[in-house]
Amino acid sequence: MSDGTYRWSQKTKKWKESSSQNKGKFILWGLVALVVVIGLFTSFYTVDDKQQAVVTTFGKVTDITEPGLHFKLPFGIQQVHPVDVNVYQKIELGYTTDASGKVVGETGESTMITGDYNIVNVDFFVEYKISDPEKYLFSSNSPELILKNLIQSQVRNVVGSSSVDSVLTDGKENIQMQVKDLVTQILQEYDIGLTLIDVRIQDAEPPTNDVIEAFKNVETAKQSAEAVVNEANAYKNAQIPMADAQVDQLLQNAEYLKQKRINEALEQVAMFTKMYDEYAKNPDITKSRMYFEAISQILPGVKLIINTGNGEQVDMLLPVDPFVEAETNVGG
Repeated sequence: MSDGTYRWSQKTKKWKESSSQNKGKFILWGLVALVVVIGLFTSFYTVDDKQQAVVTTFGKVTDITEPGLHFKLPFGIQQVHPVDVNVYQKIELGYTTDASGKVVGETGESTMITGDYNIVNVDFFVEYKISDPEKYLFSSNSPELILKNLIQSQVRNVVGSSSVDSVLTDGKENIQMQVKDLVTQILQEYDIGLTLIDVRIQDAEPPTNDVIEAFKNVETAKQSAEAVVNEANAYKNAQIPMADAQVDQLLQNAEYLKQKRINEALEQVAMFTKMYDEYAKNPDITKSRMYFEAISQILPGVKLIINTGNGEQVDMLLPVDPFVEAETNVGG
């Protein structure tokens, strides 16, 4: 009995040892398989089309990958930090909006003092994007907060050097440009991986209703003035062609009269030249003729009698009828 019991105990012991070894091998292979699966799952990563991924190896940046499927060393040896680089992001100063873009609240960030010591509420909308994912992740602790504080500082700087009229009416575009230029210049110096896209004034108004109403009246008056100016310009544009036509007509008439006077003068010069040529040929006869013509024009009813100079015969040349009559009288 004791011998049989001993043999049974030996067999049981061997079976238990064999079973323990099998369990250990199973656990070991299971761990190996688990490690392989984990390694496979942690060796690949995907970058979205709007992102870039910064890859670090033991905490040091070793690569920046573009959108697509990529391989990396598993088990935390390499870490992947995806960054939205192709997305316009926003900062709202003075107000907050919900997901649909509806204004849900206001903040005290919009209250500012202008250069002429007036208080205004100015809301700004800022667009920016990540230009360098590595610097964005590791150059500063909170780049968005830095950008927001920088914009607030420059906004107050520019508004503080502007008049209240320009802030509330026609100077908004100039203020936006100044803020954008200043912030862009300082961002280049800070080099935190952000690029400013746009700065816009969403709303600008005085803090009280009375002042708001006064500025509305001013704006209405300006619009009315612009309407009157536009009407005047329209009338001017309509009258200018008519005036130009009249000017052309007057110029043409003046040119015609000038040419007419020139032609008349040339005609008189030609006549005078012709008369002079005739005068040069027979000066005495021409003088007499000119004299007789002048007398006839000055005294149209007079009878002209020409004495030949011999004292006996008198000839009447002008006018013809009196000449014939005079000749008859002389014969009688």
